Amino acid sequence: MTQSWRLDDARQTIVLGAQEGRLAEVVYWGPRLSDDENLTTLVRAGKIDVTGGMLDENPDLSICPEATRSFPGQPGMVIHDTTGAPILPRFQFAKADEAEGSLVLHYTDVANGLRYIAHFALDPQTHMNVTKAVLEADAAVHLHWLAAPVLPGPQLSDEIIDFSGRWCGEFQMNRTAWSAGIRSRENRTGRTGHEHFPGLLVPCRGAGNTHGHVYGFHYGWSGGHKMIAEELPDGRRQIQFGHASQIEHATHKRFETSPLYAVFSDSGINGCAVSFQRHLRDKIVSWPDPARPRPVHYNSWEAVYFDHDLTVLQDLATRASDLGAERFVLDDGWFGNRDNDEQSLADWVVDPRKYPQGLNPLIAHVNDLGMSFGIWFEPEMINPDSEIYRAHPDWATGADDQILGRQQKVLDMANPEVRDYLFERISDVLQNHAIDYIKWDHNRVLPLPDAAQTRGSYALLDKVRMAFPKVEIESCASGGGRIDFGILSRTHRVWLSDSNDALERLQMQHNAAIFLPMVVIGSHVGPRQCHTSGRTLDLHFRAWVAAQRHMGFEMDPRELSKEETRVLTEVTTWWKHNRAWMERADILRLDSPDPAVVAEQQQAQDDSQFVVFAGKARTSPQISPRPLQLTRLQPDAMYRINLINRIAAPNLSRGNPLLKTKEMDVTGGYLMNHGLTLPWSFPETMWVIEGTRL
Repeated sequence: MTQSWRLDDARQTIVLGAQEGRLAEVVYWGPRLSDDENLTTLVRAGKIDVTGGMLDENPDLSICPEATRSFPGQPGMVIHDTTGAPILPRFQFAKADEAEGSLVLHYTDVANGLRYIAHFALDPQTHMNVTKAVLEADAAVHLHWLAAPVLPGPQLSDEIIDFSGRWCGEFQMNRTAWSAGIRSRENRTGRTGHEHFPGLLVPCRGAGNTHGHVYGFHYGWSGGHKMIAEELPDGRRQIQFGHASQIEHATHKRFETSPLYAVFSDSGINGCAVSFQRHLRDKIVSWPDPARPRPVHYNSWEAVYFDHDLTVLQDLATRASDLGAERFVLDDGWFGNRDNDEQSLADWVVDPRKYPQGLNPLIAHVNDLGMSFGIWFEPEMINPDSEIYRAHPDWATGADDQILGRQQKVLDMANPEVRDYLFERISDVLQNHAIDYIKWDHNRVLPLPDAAQTRGSYALLDKVRMAFPKVEIESCASGGGRIDFGILSRTHRVWLSDSNDALERLQMQHNAAIFLPMVVIGSHVGPRQCHTSGRTLDLHFRAWVAAQRHMGFEMDPRELSKEETRVLTEVTTWWKHNRAWMERADILRLDSPDPAVVAEQQQAQDDSQFVVFAGKARTSPQISPRPLQLTRLQPDAMYRINLINRIAAPNLSRGNPLLKTKEMDVTGGYLMNHGLTLPWSFPETMWVIEGTRL
């Protein structure tokens, strides 16, 4: 008996097949197939031959590979009974629920009292295949590993690209050649992690940013994940994603993976990026007011740190408003006896020493300036030097002698009493003040990974969102330590990195946009001398890097010269003028012929206009700039091109390329095949080019 199913959109086809009622396997995933394709033929045609030294038949590379089928690689499920004895499932088909764009496959293992359910949903607008797996058991079991439905890796691929990082250095791309065996990456920090963003790209041979076949994956879970990219001895390849192994500490009768978001692109990495960006923005993030433009932020942290003074903060708010800020965010230091990072976390009461009349005088001043008000919390953490810890030391997780992180421990978010206390304190602040924004921080890893901790944090966020549906929330975790589609289903913005160094941000933002749209990536103009790198950068560069994403300021505006004030005001005004279309634009990576240049093209969804940001990170190896080829334009259409910051050309730019002196009208074919010839520039500068289809 041969079974088969297919899912289609305008770009791709996914075919699943099975023999003799066994678990299905993905037998085809790629460009759209004809509606007349015989699926039974595809299931049989994909079977590989056998030869000496092999089994008489190749075990299925199914959506949950089973050890009982002699599968030679990583199984899709590892479970034990309450005595610790392994359970080896052997599933058989029960039923299939089919609907337009979705498929749910049900399987049973009667002998072991197990049920396995695989969900597939292909979104026709974003081309995103959203999958998840569910395990149900008659008796409680220990779960060591459960993969989301397993997908095949393409054969015409030489490498995989995954993402690593560190504090102030997130979203670094790693390229690893395929070879026999496993590329296994596991994040056991208990949060998404700077170190291992749960994403993967698998390019086929010859693919780049703008062309070729690429497969993209993202696991939408905030508690640490495991990824496996394995090449079997017979040459087949599998991709597995799931929660980090052995983080379910209790036995249960039901387990569920988080969604695995998987996409096929026939237009290079950009095709994956556009799908991820649109799916997150349009299908996952739940905006309190979708019509509200993203407001320009001012964050107080790098201006005052813990030294809160009402008069100073009011002055900063006035200056920020004059620069164009629309939201004032009061960062750490407003509560308890919080004079440094060693005390008062979890004491969420306004500090009467710093605010003898409470926060309302500051909020009233901010509102009078036309800005809304946001505030910082770190709800999941506690300092041993705090009133709450002294009253409830049992609320902290981990051993008494554990290594602290930023002088703090982690609250037990699986404990309903802890969540109730935090909700009460957060609610009191929100109910009694005009606050429309929370910066929700998470400044240390867990002492031990625990899925229940993540579910508890989700539950608190969900409760806050339900009680205060107009309040937006930013996910911050020492910067980019908790960025994923799971947390973003409960929040609205991410703090990509604690680094406000524009040079570091240039590459980080570029890579993060493979998964994240402009509207969720906070990017601030930092101080003249960056507090995390010590580097001093020109304000033109700092401002334009911030203008690539959700713009804000995070510095002391009193340090600005008159010229810097003018520049920052002009760039902010430009951003506010263009944000209406940029908020829904696709961020496209450009293949720069100069390795010193990091370039992207933000393209309006109706293709009527675009802006190119070409940032020069270091000295070029050649004298003159190489032409920068654009992408996704209409070859026969005419475009008006304008270098909007040509006045920033340095004295050493002595020639007169056309863009340096005036606008030009050229075809999309010229822009894509020859490219833009830009003026010469120093390192740590940015050219900004606007394009309008005529």
